[in-house]
Amino acid sequence: MDTKNMTPRFDRERLARIGATIRRDIEDGKYHGAALRVASNDGVVLDLIEGYANREAGRRLSPDSVFCTLSVAKQFTNVLALSLVERGLLRLHAPIVELLPQFGASGLEKVNLWHLLTHTSGICSAFPRVPPEIVCSIEQLTNYAASQKLESLPGAQVNYSICVVHSVIAALCLRADGRGRTYSQMLDEEIFAPLQMRDTSLSLRTDLEARYCPVKATWSGGGAVPPETVEAMNRLMRIPGAEIPGGGAVSTMNDLFRFVEMLRHGGELQGVRILSPGMIDYASRNQTGDLRMVLMDALLSSRNWLPTPAYIGLGFFVRGEGITPGPFGVLNSSHSIAGMGAGATAFWIDPQRNLSFTFLSTGLMEASRNLERLGILSDLVLASIV
Repeated sequence: MDTKNMTPRFDRERLARIGATIRRDIEDGKYHGAALRVASNDGVVLDLIEGYANREAGRRLSPDSVFCTLSVAKQFTNVLALSLVERGLLRLHAPIVELLPQFGASGLEKVNLWHLLTHTSGICSAFPRVPPEIVCSIEQLTNYAASQKLESLPGAQVNYSICVVHSVIAALCLRADGRGRTYSQMLDEEIFAPLQMRDTSLSLRTDLEARYCPVKATWSGGGAVPPETVEAMNRLMRIPGAEIPGGGAVSTMNDLFRFVEMLRHGGELQGVRILSPGMIDYASRNQTGDLRMVLMDALLSSRNWLPTPAYIGLGFFVRGEGITPGPFGVLNSSHSIAGMGAGATAFWIDPQRNLSFTFLSTGLMEASRNLERLGILSDLVLASIV
């Protein structure tokens, strides 16, 4: 039976388990607060806001709370780059040296946009040990990337780049169609403003400060984000003019939901088209075969989990087949696509079920436990379909 164009029906008693699970997790101290919205062709199916924006200050989450999106910000840049591919201004196969001449030696001349979007470029996977002014500058961080040796040959490994690669993608976008704009202006004019994402920006705008949920960590055991890293993230978000495409964006549930719904609707929302259905279909295919994600090795080992394929699409995580830790549930269809930010944020769309899932939270969890949380919540949603 073809279910792609069907609208799912939900069991309300089963849906109620999701809110109960989130409230129990918050009471148990696993995280501080969460906002979750699920939508189908019938509209919003589930809309939950629980817990705290800032637990230390006793400030509760509200519908207009402003979250640090962490690595979900990568999908804003990925979508912009794919839109430029559709316009013929960028090519997936073209070596990036054609637009960025500093990548002209030491194997970097072989790197193309496809490698960048699939985390197979071999460029700088770890967060760079450079001063904040370099991290916050697309031009300077791109030049830094061009000065470093490749960690692997392009296409040979999936080695997730935490920060650096998306500044390189942003530099490509600017070189292809910047027209004198800053990258923040380009994102706003090409993605945020058309989708009416009015409370979304790179770095924290002053008008959003009062509603901002500061980045805090809840997990203090093995694999915890170090306190100095958490504080550094909050400082970086407040540097005027900072542009960190790999993780420096803020947004609200309403705004991020509009972005996710654009993807669910085949690249269009309320008459505004950002991508074509064909591009989203192509992006939802497993581009990396059976390659594993090197970054996950230590995480999997720490929990005695078995190695699994990375399942990276073109700028998105892909559900794929089998039992794999990630932002999906086991019940997601294989071509579901997702974005995910360290320990706190995620979204997915399931094209077979015409369903979107948008999640923002406060209180960073340890990475493997966050993957388990997202899998549990996703399966609770999908198991509510009858």
